[in-house]
Amino acid sequence: MLNKENLLRNLRNIVGWQSSRKIVVFESDDWGSIRMPSKNAYKRLEQKGLAFDRRDSKRFNQYDSLATSGDLENLFELLEGFKDKNGAHPVFTAMSVMANPAFDKIKENGFTSYDYEPFTETLNRYPGCENSFNLWKEGMQKGLFVPQMHGREHLNVFSWMNALKAGDKDTLLAFEEGLWSFVPDKKKLANTYFQQAFALKDIAEIEEQREILKTGLDLFVQFFGYRATYFVPPNGVLNNALNSTLVKNGIKLRSTTKIQKEPVGEGTFKKRLHYLGQKDRNGLTYIIRNCTFEPSNTKIDWVDNCLKEIEASFKWNKPAIIGSHRVNYIGAISKDNRSNGLNQLNELLTRTLKAWPDVEFMTTAQLGDLMLKKN
Repeated sequence: MLNKENLLRNLRNIVGWQSSRKIVVFESDDWGSIRMPSKNAYKRLEQKGLAFDRRDSKRFNQYDSLATSGDLENLFELLEGFKDKNGAHPVFTAMSVMANPAFDKIKENGFTSYDYEPFTETLNRYPGCENSFNLWKEGMQKGLFVPQMHGREHLNVFSWMNALKAGDKDTLLAFEEGLWSFVPDKKKLANTYFQQAFALKDIAEIEEQREILKTGLDLFVQFFGYRATYFVPPNGVLNNALNSTLVKNGIKLRSTTKIQKEPVGEGTFKKRLHYLGQKDRNGLTYIIRNCTFEPSNTKIDWVDNCLKEIEASFKWNKPAIIGSHRVNYIGAISKDNRSNGLNQLNELLTRTLKAWPDVEFMTTAQLGDLMLKKN
């Protein structure tokens, strides 16, 4: 008899594109985006009363930061230790942002206008990250780490700048530490979403969001030498009118949830139903994650949970598309967090290959090529 969790695992895999091949895809969000600058910054902000425990944001602010050389070296070493039946290593489709706020310039302008800096410049300013981009490129060459598009920033520019201009105490407090990514108090800032880059306060913001997407996708080509073909909206939020802009700028695949909450302004949403392989009127193909692996959240047995999700995926002839944020592999703030994440990833890969020796590791783009070929 199926319990509720098993029932949901099966239900989410019934409809959509199918393959008898046992495909495993790792999608990892937030690469290139700033989060907590340092352990000391976290302590100072906590002492000054900034709340980090709203929703699931606490673990990100406790542990997540830009990936240092050591973080990347440890992750790549682990991935190189495994091979599928074709001799391919597990590979992270690294959902990456191209820029971060230029805090100094924004402050110089008196919060009247927004400026950004390329994420490569941000890396150069962070201790331990000076060689990180070279390691990104090394990971790409080895087929371990393949960037795709997560946004120009992970930041909702409109909401954040409005909060700064309004003199919101918490937002300014975080700003002084080089931080924007906390969940604001809804009582003070209604319908404000700092991390949902494409949330809408007003439907008219879509036109500016089109430009943000275009400039971000152009920066992607400059950094990596190829056009991004896959897009994961930050926090999953995007108005579907932007799909045409994505397609015009090279995107073929877009991530969404089965029941999408499409923002239409003023904190309101429309529900849209989706399935793996579904096409929209612009020709964009939807990708839907069906597995989750977040070991930095220590309240769940993530290895066991993810294996059950993989099993359900394969039962219904679906690829196992695993979402796993960068935070799980970062040790800049807590080396214990990185060790925990890598140890659990090692166990997940070991048990996956033991249970399904014919598994095939792919990037999302490779999966997309297979899906579009069959369609």
